[in-house]
Amino acid sequence: MRARSFMAGAAAMLVSACAPAPAKQQSDGFADEVKAPLIVSLNPCADAILAGISPSHLIAVSHYSHDPRSSSMDVATARLFPAISDSAEEIAAFAPDVVVAGTFLPPATEQALARMGFRVVKTGSIASVDDARAQVRALAALTRQEAAGEAMIARMDRALATAAPLPGDTVVPAMIWQGGGIVPGEETLISDLLVRTGFRNFSAGRGLGQGAIVPLEDVLADPPRVLMVAGDGRMMEHPSLAALASGTRRVAFDPRLTFCGGPTIEKAALRLAAIRRDLPR
Repeated sequence: MRARSFMAGAAAMLVSACAPAPAKQQSDGFADEVKAPLIVSLNPCADAILAGISPSHLIAVSHYSHDPRSSSMDVATARLFPAISDSAEEIAAFAPDVVVAGTFLPPATEQALARMGFRVVKTGSIASVDDARAQVRALAALTRQEAAGEAMIARMDRALATAAPLPGDTVVPAMIWQGGGIVPGEETLISDLLVRTGFRNFSAGRGLGQGAIVPLEDVLADPPRVLMVAGDGRMMEHPSLAALASGTRRVAFDPRLTFCGGPTIEKAALRLAAIRRDLPR
């Protein structure tokens, strides 16, 4: 267990400046420290939430969070924590109390962790802001940091209120066009965020589900009012897009804002509000 003690101590020192005070509970008139579990996170969306609500109990994050192309949190903050893959042997070296994973955790890894006696908690994909709130509350309960979880939700809700359209504003058709022409369907978090910020998910309105592909030719033939390109520069700069009708606004949209809840919702909502605000009247 020396490895566990060392990693826990190192993680605590790294994040001591931003860590919340240990939660307390009253017992027989005395304040007793509530011991939260030490957590290894394999889910990049959970990484950002856990780092925000309980950094002193997070001892490793997914390797995705160290990569600027896939991290759902500030990479400098993510790199305060060791990065980890989904190898059971690597996870075991950290000796966590809990492993937080996504639903795509390989069954062999999950079985190996179970055989070694590690508790695995899965947090799945989210399809709405309500799902995102529930996810934050579940992770806050796991770490016994309910107050920090509610504070994160309050920040999400304030951003959504700031980004909400005014009464009487016109709903604007918009398409999130991701790498390879992939578009989000109706029952997705980004679709919910579009609606909450005064847009209509153009791809969902055409009956396209999550992961459907809209080729360049279809975009040119039937463009939305706003085309949010959430892919590489080649999509954004394709010369054919210059033929879009003058009524179509083309903007860049960070693909990292399309799939995670928690603090990502704040960034996504404010970005969508800025796009809507800059549309010609």
